[in-house]
Amino acid sequence: MLTSQERKYMNKNLGRKPNRLELEMASAEWSEHCSYKSSKNLLRLLPTRGKRVLIGPGYDAGVLDIGNGKIITVHIESHNHPSAIDPYGGAATGVGGVIRDIISMGTKPIALLNSLRFGPIEAYDHSSKAKWLFKNVVKGIADYGNCLGIPTVGGEIEFDHSFDQYCLVDVAAIGYGRKEDVISNTANVGDLIVLAGNRTGRDGIRGASFASKLLRNDRSAVQIPDPFLEKLLIDAILEATKSGYINAIKDLGGGGLACCLSELSDSLGLGFEIELSSVHKKVSSMTPEEIMTSESQERMVFVISKEKFTDFAEIFGRFCIPYSIVGEVKNNKYLSIFYNGKCIAKIRSSLLANAPLAHRRAIKPLYLRNRKKRYVGPPMIENYGQTILQLLSNHNIGSKRWVYRQYDHEVGLRSVIKPGEADAAVLRIDNDKFISVKLDGNPKYCYLDPYQGTLGCLSEACRNVRCTGADPIGIIDHLQFGNPENPGIYWTFKKSIEAIRRFCTFFSIPVIGGKVSFYNETEVGTIKPTPVIGAIGLIEGRSKLVKPQLNPRDSIFIVGPTNEEMGGSEYFENYPHNMGGRVPKVHLGRDQIHGDVILKLIESKVTNCVHDCSKGGLAVSLVELALNSDIGISVELERIPNNCSRLDYLLFSESHSRYLFTTKNPDQAADILRIQGCIYAKIGYATGYNSQIQLKRGGKVISEIPLNDARRSYENLNIVMAGSDER
Repeated sequence: MLTSQERKYMNKNLGRKPNRLELEMASAEWSEHCSYKSSKNLLRLLPTRGKRVLIGPGYDAGVLDIGNGKIITVHIESHNHPSAIDPYGGAATGVGGVIRDIISMGTKPIALLNSLRFGPIEAYDHSSKAKWLFKNVVKGIADYGNCLGIPTVGGEIEFDHSFDQYCLVDVAAIGYGRKEDVISNTANVGDLIVLAGNRTGRDGIRGASFASKLLRNDRSAVQIPDPFLEKLLIDAILEATKSGYINAIKDLGGGGLACCLSELSDSLGLGFEIELSSVHKKVSSMTPEEIMTSESQERMVFVISKEKFTDFAEIFGRFCIPYSIVGEVKNNKYLSIFYNGKCIAKIRSSLLANAPLAHRRAIKPLYLRNRKKRYVGPPMIENYGQTILQLLSNHNIGSKRWVYRQYDHEVGLRSVIKPGEADAAVLRIDNDKFISVKLDGNPKYCYLDPYQGTLGCLSEACRNVRCTGADPIGIIDHLQFGNPENPGIYWTFKKSIEAIRRFCTFFSIPVIGGKVSFYNETEVGTIKPTPVIGAIGLIEGRSKLVKPQLNPRDSIFIVGPTNEEMGGSEYFENYPHNMGGRVPKVHLGRDQIHGDVILKLIESKVTNCVHDCSKGGLAVSLVELALNSDIGISVELERIPNNCSRLDYLLFSESHSRYLFTTKNPDQAADILRIQGCIYAKIGYATGYNSQIQLKRGGKVISEIPLNDARRSYENLNIVMAGSDER
């Protein structure tokens, strides 16, 4: 409900006390989930313009011009609270919502990605619930996307104790279309307001308010998915769009009709007169308050001119999609709600759609001020091979095949690089144009240093798309935190915003869309700060497309120094009482130089195999390179540029701006790297098939791991979840 200050604000601007329905509408629209009242001032600081940006943040999806009259649309959403209560339905409806954001721009959805967070799923107090959440969230995402025939092409998953009893479910969608098909949202007085899609029911009542406070077990706030109706909506809307029958369109997401109608009316600068008795419903006895705040899924609102309505209705009737004429556009600025001909609410759309902003205090949290006092380095290790195998079995590092095998990632025939094949997914737009997409996040880094941690997420996401040969052209973000009323939590959010602003300004990569999700906490505690970054890259020319593929006798190079930066590393996670250490720092100039040189090496055809160094450090990245091609490698560790005081730090540091690449032309590669001013070294070579990973120091072998042993450890998550399926 509204705070006392918000009630005073409404009374003053309304000129009277609001009635019950008006209060319910404002409560939905002014919730944190819909209004962004705690974040809007900071979000305005982000760079959102660029030469390819046609539509940026503030709309249902961002739109990027990729040339030749073609566009892609991108959006990201979350369904955290609903998924924590009903993981299957919550995750599925999250997919449906983000897809409707894409089709509301007049584009066809062509791909999905997801970013997921759970508590540990093995041998812990809450592991059984975490496994239940994990299993059913994945199934919900898979079933919904598969039913629609939209491939889920990539994502990332992390397990951490801060997500015990909870989960984060982020879904991103990519759309494709032509410039002329973008729905620009215009209206004229007298146009019809049409509600089409699912019948309005009591599922998802007050869902936006539910998502804007501490998690409670309120199943009535969780929506019910219907992917088959969503598929019909997609086809009908695309046909109506191409025919020019739609003047304006908006998805019914958080806040239901209350938010959708007020926001659309405000953006159009015209009034809406709505008759609620005309709404097609699941339950005839629903009250006006329930109708306005229901979040039943697979619903869209359209503005249609009267002369085009018959043609619009013919298309939707042919697809058997229920619809209702619920109102008309008026020459005023009000959202007027009628029920059986009686006006039951009248409020200025701009007042309802623009909540008073909340000015939060930001104070560096106490745990960060005391962190250095508690830091103790881990003990030295003796068996490096055993430690590497242990890290490979870490669920945050190992193969996620159990997840992506449930997704139909080849449907649509656009998936050129599929899940598990490279650092990012690649989709074909036409025969010589591709887009590369990746989501990345790291709550461990962001907990210890939200500024550098967020820079690291940005750096990694961009590195991943560059490893496929793509130049980053846009960023989406999803910023997930606990209660913003807590000054310490708000400080971490503010630092994340500062990092995104600095990175994207430095690289001239615009932020084209995003989402902020607060109140991600339960009675057990709050989550770690979890900004998720999505990078969109463009590949112009099939010859620039690469994926990690070693060949025998290829030389292996590393680009970038390895520093003693172990804070938040997966290696340190082996020592649970060792919370601390310096988080890897992003040097923006170095990041740019190394990223540019990788693209130059690819363009020059000096390499066709690139892999970034991230979780687990250099040791894990080398093993992944070998496993991906089933080819052994031999590496001399003393050649690696570093400032590490210990060998385990050299192996497992997760320093940023590092790439591994292979080449048959080491001299040519070295010339390019030297001219560009890179820190680099030739560190080894590929041996042969079905071999081993050999690490040497000063010519002495310190570890030899057979590929079969490495693969067995790397498959640990798949083995654990396969056993779960059998039970």
